[in-house]
This record gives sequence, C-alpha cells and structure tokens, in this order.
Amino acid sequence: MALRQLRRTLATTTDKLPILYNPTTTSDDAVTLQLLSWGRGSSGQLGNGKEDSQLYPSPISSLLLPPLSYRISSSITSCKSNDQQLEIGINCGLFHSAVLIDGRLWIWGKGDGGRLGFGHENTVFRPTVNPNLESVRRIALGGLHSIALDSLGQVYSWGYGGFGALGHSVYTREVSPKRVQGTWEGQITQIATSGTHTAAITESGELYTWGRDEGEGRLGLGPTRGQNDVGGLSIPTKVKLLPVPVVSVACGGFFTTVITDDAQLWSWGANSNNELGRGSRVGGWKPQKIPGLDGVRVVQIASGGYHSLALTDDGRVMSWGYGGHGQLGHYSTQNQPVPSVIESLASEKVVYIACGGSSSAAVTDKGKLYMWGNAKDGQLGVPGVPEIQPFPIQVKFLTEDDGLGGSHNVVSVAIGASHALCLVSRSTTDSSSQELTQPMAQND
Repeated sequence: MALRQLRRTLATTTDKLPILYNPTTTSDDAVTLQLLSWGRGSSGQLGNGKEDSQLYPSPISSLLLPPLSYRISSSITSCKSNDQQLEIGINCGLFHSAVLIDGRLWIWGKGDGGRLGFGHENTVFRPTVNPNLESVRRIALGGLHSIALDSLGQVYSWGYGGFGALGHSVYTREVSPKRVQGTWEGQITQIATSGTHTAAITESGELYTWGRDEGEGRLGLGPTRGQNDVGGLSIPTKVKLLPVPVVSVACGGFFTTVITDDAQLWSWGANSNNELGRGSRVGGWKPQKIPGLDGVRVVQIASGGYHSLALTDDGRVMSWGYGGHGQLGHYSTQNQPVPSVIESLASEKVVYIACGGSSSAAVTDKGKLYMWGNAKDGQLGVPGVPEIQPFPIQVKFLTEDDGLGGSHNVVSVAIGASHALCLVSRSTTDSSSQELTQPMAQND
C-alpha cells in the first residue's frame, strides 16, 4: 500500500516538475535531465517544498537540452572560460543544496548564517535563482557557508565567517556573495570547501587555502602562516611546500588532499583515522606524497569527514581513512590506512565519485549509481538497507508514466551530511546514454 501511494505521488510530482532550463529552440532528439533528491529533508535541503525526509530518489525539477550541448561541472578538470558547452553541476552542503545551470546558480535549503546568499537568512524550500551572482562556473557548499567561481576566475563566498571560512580578512557573516580578494596571479580554476576550510587553485597550479586550522594543520601553511583569530585564518595564503603544480583539491573534515599534474596524490592535516592514506596515523601540516601509488594515475579525488575516494584513469575506485560507517566499501567497518581498490566495483568502469560526511557514491559509464556507508537518514536512496551499509549497492529508480522514455542514466551525484542529489538523463537510446557520460569523463 505504501509503495503504491509513493508511486502515485511521484507520478503526480513528475507531471508538474518545474523546468529550470528550456532552450529557445528544441529538436526531436532533445535530452531531458531530471534533478532528483533523497535523504533528510527537515531543513528544506531536498528542494521539494517540504520538510519531510525521502527514502527514494524523487524528481524535483527538469532541464531540456540539445544532445552533446552540455558538460558536467566537476572536480575532474579545471574550469575554462572559453568552453562553449553549457555547464551543469550539483552540490550538497550540510543542510543546503545547489544546482548550476549555464552560469545561473539555483540554491535552496537552510538559510541561517546567510549560506544561501540571498541577502537574508530565511529557509528556501525549492530551487531558486540567486540574483546576486552571474556567470558561475563552479559551486562548493560547506557547513554554514558557500563558495562560487565565476567565468572570469574570481572567487565569491558568503555565509557564516567563523574561523575565517570566507577568506574576507574578517570573521563575520556575509548574507550576500562577496568577492574573495586573494593575492594570487591570474585566474582561479578550481575551488573546494568543507565545514570550515577552503582551497583554490590558480591556472598555474598554485594552491591557496584559508579557514579553520586548529589541530594538525589542514591548511598546509605551517606555524608562520600569519595573522589568525581563534584557530582560523581569513586571508587566502599560498601552500608553499608543494613542489609540483596542483590540478585538483578536496577538503575533508580536518585534512586536505590534492592531485598534482603528474596524477599523484599529496595530503596533510589530521590523521588519527588514517585520513592521509600514509599507512600510519602521524599527521601534520606539511604536504606529503601518498606512498604506494606508483604507476597509478588519479583523475578525481573526493573527501568526506574522515575518509576519501580516488578515481583512477582506468575507472577503478580506491578508498582509505575512517570506515566506521562502512563508507570505504570494503565489506567492513575497519579503518583503511592506505588507498585500496574497492573490489566489488572492479567489474564496472566508474566515471565519477562523491563523498558525503560518512557516505560514498560512484557513477559508472553505463549510468548506474552505487552508494554505500551511513544510511541512517536515508541518504543512500535504497530503502531497507541497514544504517551501516559496508559495500556498494545499486540505487534503483522508480519508473513512472511521465511521458519520458528510457531508463534513468545517472550523469552526476552529490552527497551532503544526510541527503543527496543526482542528475539523470531520460534519453531513449544506448547511444544517447554514452554521449551523456563522455562530457563528464573527459570534460576538456
């Protein structure tokens, strides 16, 4: 009875989905992307207009696009302002969410601290365009703040400014986006943030960090990092001890990991739960290369509160760090001291990975979504699983007569602390499915 009611609800919802993007001209082979959400919804972060939690992935909006006209914004490659493809991306914070479509930022969820950037602190229950930003190319949501990168390579931040999280040289909140005035030369091409610290990469591969630095030095700056206030630094500062250029960065709860231009991993910060992947629990602020990865080329890095995933160029997924919620995917809740391949995904070619606070996800080249880890709030999208799901399980989508053909081909996923988003294509042919995965895997 409950399942039949859910199906009727989804069918009704799908018929009335708000359209976030619709080109002026359409063709017969246009692709429909649907944005779906699930998990905890008590702060409006699911974008469905309610405060209820959602166990199944449920559509909240749609986009109509010409095929091959877009790319998925991600941490795999840097932002290039001369790219003519329409850019689409999704991101989850602690209790807020966002979708980026062709330079416009749609954002919703809990508004306290000003984290939505609307100029107020009210909760917003459905995707709403932020009028205070233009030409956005990247978005990164933290705990109580948000970061954006525009097409000119400029960084903006807003929300709660405690511990220097905003990089504005002050520790107060900002309810509207404000430009971060860094000392870097050239444009910023990548951004990342966590609960309270942020990182940005310049076009020449230099890394700048700011925010909370208490503990074992997640900023990678050392004892002479300069002016600070209550364990934080609100001035973007260059990480000087990285001897090679950086191409991608992930901010964990109390640590930082980067991919260098030779496709290797470096890490620093807290390591009491093996977060740094060095084989020991010795942490510290000095960046060090993660050992044991000779011959392995990493193309994407994702970090949660105390764990990380790495995607290799041949589609394998490696994990390490804290495993207490099963987020490492190794059929156990043990910590993993060094990067180790998730064997249950070995038969799949993964093209995208994501981490939440204590959960993980992978998207394959066939458009399948796998999730594992903490399922307490329904954030895995698979009803009936235990609260600790220690190995990847495929997320199934309910198919309704919504006028769209084909299966749900996942093209991107994002996870917050207790909720998740994904973008799916409802294309009808196998060739369309492959076209959708290519922009994500190759991008530039």
